[in-house]
Amino acid sequence: MDDVLWTFTFAAQLVLLVVLLGRDRAGRFPLFTASVALVAFRVLTGRLLMGRLPQITMMEFVIITAVIGVVLGLLVLIELARKPFGRVPRVAWVTAALIVMAIGAVVLKFWGKWPAWEQMKAGSAIQLLQLLAQKGGLFLDVENILVGLLIVIFGARYGAGWRSHTQRIVIGLSTASIAQISVQAIWQVIASHAAPKSMDEYNHFIALRERLFNANSVVFFAVLVWWIITLWLDEPGGVKATPEGTVIEGESEPAALESGSAEALEDHDA
Repeated sequence: MDDVLWTFTFAAQLVLLVVLLGRDRAGRFPLFTASVALVAFRVLTGRLLMGRLPQITMMEFVIITAVIGVVLGLLVLIELARKPFGRVPRVAWVTAALIVMAIGAVVLKFWGKWPAWEQMKAGSAIQLLQLLAQKGGLFLDVENILVGLLIVIFGARYGAGWRSHTQRIVIGLSTASIAQISVQAIWQVIASHAAPKSMDEYNHFIALRERLFNANSVVFFAVLVWWIITLWLDEPGGVKATPEGTVIEGESEPAALESGSAEALEDHDA
């Protein structure tokens, strides 16, 4: 099952990259494209290098790339939020951003255990990076969900309606983050109450864990398929060039929808 999920997930990531590049979405969403490429790189190298590198070296590689992924994911969120809310007054933008970050910080504070401060200071650099990757990943998931809700609820008012690429990308990010947080929460509850008394119970416990994480992988694969389909299609209201060189407009939608390369460096998230 793991091999099948890995194969389908990696293939979907490659197809998504082809769509982003071939349909000229990468120029509009460069950070989102970079995030997809980084995840695909981590999936591939993790598979190829597992068992071929010393365990410590492999662990360092996984942790460092995870930290990079968290930072890139937060940049993607900023990119996505700027598209629909770029014309919102600065005070309102900053206030909303601070509220969203504060909610994420509160969740981070009370979700899971934190090591003692003395232990953190005495730890090695790789241990600190590991903590940053774990807590940063949780923070990113919370921010994905909150920013996704804001764009879904208010995006249409500012030109990022249901059929816009911006909203569809953030829906995928939010869905993947909801699945990730749900799996973590369920597993924490199970692990805190489980006390295997025999090898059979322990094996059942491990099998349950595998099923939970496989379910999360299935959701992520579904998100990739959603992105492939929705990013292949043009946005309504977008400007498209015909083979003859003339320009036609799609279905009407709020005029604030971006037409493409003119706003190429304002972007989207992952």
